[in-house]
Amino acid sequence: MEVGNIAESDSTGLPAIPARPWIDRGVLVPLGRPEHLEFGPLLVAPGVILGSAQHAISLARSRSLWQMMFGLACCAIEMMAANASRYDLDRFGVMPRGSPRQSDLLIVSGTVTYKVAGMVERVYRQMPEPRWVIAMGNCATAGSLYYHDGYSVVKGVDQIVPVDVYVSGCPPRPEALIDGILELERIITGTAEVDSP
Repeated sequence: MEVGNIAESDSTGLPAIPARPWIDRGVLVPLGRPEHLEFGPLLVAPGVILGSAQHAISLARSRSLWQMMFGLACCAIEMMAANASRYDLDRFGVMPRGSPRQSDLLIVSGTVTYKVAGMVERVYRQMPEPRWVIAMGNCATAGSLYYHDGYSVVKGVDQIVPVDVYVSGCPPRPEALIDGILELERIITGTAEVDSP
């Protein structure tokens, strides 16, 4: 067993898949979008509107996102500008928090290197369920040009944690982050248009 490989070999004698594949820097497949299940659609009858409690809870969650900001590079300046007085994310119900244990939205903005990837994963694991992730900027979504020219950059944060919304740009403007947050609210309430495979 290698030093970086955490998993032991299985009963067949073959080495098992490592617990953290991004440590080995091999061929990586992005993690899929996490599946958040809803319990029952909104039912409308003549004069009667019935809905599930899960729908009401999802509606409340979408309007009360507490964000954990993980700023790593120049995209963090745009993320801070979106929280400042000119754009004011508070009016959308998005409040910054200082602790991952009180947050339900992780915004990763900037270049994720292999050295900081473990910290991103640790912060994500400390967040309570349900939790959502926004990858902000080309570096966080796909590694940008630093992935191709450097050895230390992860090809997107979706190699480490599952991502719900991607916000592209280098760096993206605060309006783009607001649009990504509004799309995340539509995903939480179940009103987003899902791309068919």
